Formats: sequence, C-alpha cells, structure tokens
Amino acid sequence: MSVYKILDLVGSSTVSWQDAVENCVATAARTIDNIVGVEVISQTAKVENGKIVEYRANVHVSFRVENRD
Repeated sequence: MSVYKILDLVGSSTVSWQDAVENCVATAARTIDNIVGVEVISQTAKVENGKIVEYRANVHVSFRVENRD
C-alpha cells in the first residue's frame, strides 16, 4: 500500500506561470524526495503600473511517503 502526502506551495517567477510552477517543484525537490505530481490550484500575478511583474502559482505537490519498516 502506498501513502502520499500533499503540500500547498506557492511558486513565483518574473517570466511566466509555467516557470512559477517549475520553480516551485524544483525548489521543493531540494528537500523532498519522491515527488510524483503537481496540481495547479490557481494562478495569480502581481501588477505594477499596469504590467505583470510577477507570476504566482498556487500548487499542490504530492510525494510518496516511504515506509521505514
């Protein structure tokens, strides 16, 4: 039987929403093993002077919990 944990994370980028998601997963992967999926919950952006200056992605990152037996 497999068990998975889901984390709520927010990634950001000055380039795109896709880059924000990829940054989020890459950063999480530095300290979390066994990442198996990501679900984009929402996409938002910071706007200054009528232009998008930062893309943000709210995501669920799921990873498999290892059995220590």
